[in-house]
Amino acid sequence: MKATINWQDNLHFTGSADSGHHIDIDGPPDLGGENVGFRPMELMLLGVGSCSAMDVMHILKKARQPVTGCDIEVDGTRADTDPKVFTAIHLRFVVTGDGLSDRQVARAVQLSAEKYCSASIMLQNSVTITHDYEIVSASG
Repeated sequence: MKATINWQDNLHFTGSADSGHHIDIDGPPDLGGENVGFRPMELMLLGVGSCSAMDVMHILKKARQPVTGCDIEVDGTRADTDPKVFTAIHLRFVVTGDGLSDRQVARAVQLSAEKYCSASIMLQNSVTITHDYEIVSASG
């Protein structure tokens, strides 16, 4: 797997990877950025959240759960001093569907956290990573 980051100007970069997709990366204006893209640490949160989200959805679909929606809220806490690494990351899964099994949703979240999510497992020795979930009825 390879990725390439190309400087555009100031703190604006574009990133691309083997998949062929591109993304803008930039810094805030107070540091000389133009605010035209994601911050690098935002991408870290998105990477962890989306990695785990894919696992959870794959597991729930494989278990034939009637999922109609899945939103993941990722909350990262950073150190106050440089380097401002993440000290904690919390993932909250809001899974929507009628007739979802609480046991299956809990299992999917646990399997992602403990076995499948490469991004969060890679960080777990230096960051406290927690998970929870909520099941929401699709019919209201």
